[in-house]
Amino acid sequence: MKKILITGIHGFVGSNMVLAFKEEYAIYGLDIVAPQKNGVLKTFSWDDITNGNLPETDVIIHLAGKAHDTDNKTEAKDYFDINTGLTKKIFDYFLQSSAKKFIFFSTVKAVADTTGGNILTEDIIPQPVGPYGESKIEAEKYIQDNFDFSETDEKQVYIVRPCMIHGPGNKGNLNLLYKVIRTGIPWPLGSFENKRSLTSIDNLCFCIDKLICKNVASGIYNIADDEAVSTNELIAIMCNAMERKTHIWHINKKFIVWCANIGTKLNLPLNNSRLRKLTESYVVSNSKLKKAIGITALPVRTYYGIVKTVKSFNLK
Repeated sequence: MKKILITGIHGFVGSNMVLAFKEEYAIYGLDIVAPQKNGVLKTFSWDDITNGNLPETDVIIHLAGKAHDTDNKTEAKDYFDINTGLTKKIFDYFLQSSAKKFIFFSTVKAVADTTGGNILTEDIIPQPVGPYGESKIEAEKYIQDNFDFSETDEKQVYIVRPCMIHGPGNKGNLNLLYKVIRTGIPWPLGSFENKRSLTSIDNLCFCIDKLICKNVASGIYNIADDEAVSTNELIAIMCNAMERKTHIWHINKKFIVWCANIGTKLNLPLNNSRLRKLTESYVVSNSKLKKAIGITALPVRTYYGIVKTVKSFNLK
């Protein structure tokens, strides 16, 4: 049985990984807190790296990081201290350890805040906007500067860039949209057509499991579900899962844009920046990863992944 160390194990992704992997791997954790967790042999602290107390493992999955603060209340220094600083610390440990694989969780936001209607691939030159994406790309650069990705014998390193992850226990944007829909307030931006990629936690865990088990070349890989969905489609799927009628208003685009322009001038909730975020497309290609792990399709369709997530919200 392979031994894996997961940093940030008590977070949303880490908790779901434990559920997915606990029968298959011997799991150790590394986090700022260390409560007992079913499926985890022991959780260590970051000081244990310096103290030499960490157990020898086969794989290190580095999840720990400062998530994107949509309220912009987080200081830039905090992002770099955590997202870049902790990555340097655990990667340095990996290089001198007996572990053979290192999986670093970056983000598509380390590459681009917007795509301009293009499909995001791993070949695009990173142009992050803001300290969240910038701190993640700095962490990526540190890994690339200190590891030869053409190396095929001793160790393998993977930088994975998931787009928006959702699933049971998720507290991100999908949960916020769910709360709006639950109130019965109609979605007023139905006239805008877009496509956005999501990542279900089940598909993410499937991909990570394949990176652990298979002999996959070191490199950078996007993670996304196979099908992108429009916001209108997303709302319809969520309403269906909630057994509610879908309420979408198709208000004239020009009028909405005019309102957003006024909102920008008067500092109102609906402004140009927020309208762009709500209506833009952000499609991520997962072709490189699927080819690398030898599959043609991920196991969970986008529709069913969203339904599972929404039904988990209904249980709260």
